[in-house]
Amino acid sequence: MPKTATSRLHVKVQPNASRSEIAGWTGEVVRLRTTAPPARGKANQAIVEMLARALDIPRTDVRVARGHASRDKVLEVVGMDQAVLLRRMEKALPPTLAASATP
Repeated sequence: MPKTATSRLHVKVQPNASRSEIAGWTGEVVRLRTTAPPARGKANQAIVEMLARALDIPRTDVRVARGHASRDKVLEVVGMDQAVLLRRMEKALPPTLAASATP
């Protein structure tokens, strides 16, 4: 896949959660929970790593494009078109959430 394709994913992050997970969709927004604190960008780093693992791509291909200091963020994924990104996100959800979640 060419690295020029870039997709965007709107997320809502809950830092300091009891566990790190992709919690599902709320409309077109993916809810993410991370045990990392929001201080010094630790939560941002944790969600980038979480999504890179879930999408099976290098973490350098995921970055926070907007909302560095906010719970509402826009992440960019380099090298993946939007349709592929959404399919991989559906596969990353737990089976009980994937059946009812479609953005």
